[in-house]
Amino acid sequence: MVMELGLLGAYLTAAEATAAQAVALEEAGYGAVWLAASPAADLRQAERLLDATSRIVVGTSVINVWQSDANTVAESYYRIAARHSDRLIIGIGAGHREQDAGYSSPVAKITAYLDTLTAAGVPADRLLLAALGPKMLRLAADRVAGTVTLQVTPEHTRRAREILGADKLVVPGHGVLLDTDVERARATGRAGVRPMLGVANYANNLRRIGYTDEDLADPFSDRLIDALMLHGDAAAIAAGVRAELAAGASHVGLHAAGEDPIGVLREVATAARDQQVLQT
Repeated sequence: MVMELGLLGAYLTAAEATAAQAVALEEAGYGAVWLAASPAADLRQAERLLDATSRIVVGTSVINVWQSDANTVAESYYRIAARHSDRLIIGIGAGHREQDAGYSSPVAKITAYLDTLTAAGVPADRLLLAALGPKMLRLAADRVAGTVTLQVTPEHTRRAREILGADKLVVPGHGVLLDTDVERARATGRAGVRPMLGVANYANNLRRIGYTDEDLADPFSDRLIDALMLHGDAAAIAAGVRAELAAGASHVGLHAAGEDPIGVLREVATAARDQQVLQT
């Protein structure tokens, strides 16, 4: 059974996420918290957030298969699922050649990792893949509950939905910035996405969905920055969420920039309710 995530989620950095933040997001109406930046295989941070809350789902986005032992992840899943079986979802990903020692054959590595998790009894409907290209998307369709991604656009979401079909989860993530000064917001967006756009997996995926070398050349085109970092007032950001849902997203994860990310996320949730984004 595919887990119910609601329509709106929030990203927190795994090493810095607090129980108080998770509680605040639950109260604001978010359906899930996504732990970013390669959460550890022991899943202790996810467990702390689940223990502090009563409804919200906690997911990993994503566990790096080159860094985290699959058997340890399976053991951690069962430890937590004993108390929170309906609120924990495990996103895994193959990392990036520029960042992970020993990186090779990502589809083969993910397949072997899934084989280990499956053999340990981790349910497929509690697993997601960080899938950008067609091969990984097809693997997600065949083996797990769906896909969770960052640095994508509604066009990628549309293509992912076509490959995964109607019954799988498609969970794109976006940076968001409350700033109605367009040029200042774009400058902040450029600084935020610059490290990721230097990674071949992200750049190649953006080329697949229609962006050019000119778009991807630093300082990056306005249209690319506007697609990757939702900015403006809360209503404009909620409209960006609505565009992802219209393209086939099951749920949209938001990574708020600025000094008060929880405040940003609260404002966006309010605007999403006003636009009936959160009503199904």
